[in-house]
Amino acid sequence: MITIKGKLEIPPFLFDQSKEVSARIILNEDYSGTISREYGFVIAVVDVLNVSTGQIIPGSANTFHEVEFTILAFKPTVSEVVEGEIVEIVDFGAFIRLGPLDGLVHVSQITDDYISYEQVGNRFIGKETGKILEVNDIVRAKVIAVSLGGGRSGKLGLSMRSPYLGKTDWIEDDIENYYEKKKTKEAKEAKEEVIEG
Repeated sequence: MITIKGKLEIPPFLFDQSKEVSARIILNEDYSGTISREYGFVIAVVDVLNVSTGQIIPGSANTFHEVEFTILAFKPTVSEVVEGEIVEIVDFGAFIRLGPLDGLVHVSQITDDYISYEQVGNRFIGKETGKILEVNDIVRAKVIAVSLGGGRSGKLGLSMRSPYLGKTDWIEDDIENYYEKKKTKEAKEAKEEVIEG
């Protein structure tokens, strides 16, 4: 949630509304669904807190107001871990829906395994691990690149190569492997203590 102060023009066709309702209509058109470097992806205008008395400027039919309002925004940062759903798979990677926007996991960032694109099934398959990635899979990924342009365009680069990232069953396997390695290490240390003792 971010509070913003700014200026607003209300056109004559909205004069029959209260200035707060008119301001909300204009602010939603100007802000909702946009991307900026400062705020990230603006999901919605949540509340109009204050609209000043309008000023009339010669030569313009609009009234001009100072306005204070609150927006709901999502601003991803590098190294942030996010969860989403695979919405599209193409030969060069997978697109993940992260609420208000999509991010791309390039084929080289899906897993450490050699991965191939299967066009018939529209999925990726790991050569050695047999890991499969398909549309509608829920995944966890790390943000590795953020490029927030202006207007309604922005790019989000993601990776699932680190441990505890990827599909839910991949993460469960990583956790299971961690505990198996830990048990093996503890058993080895206990055996060495017996031998030394």
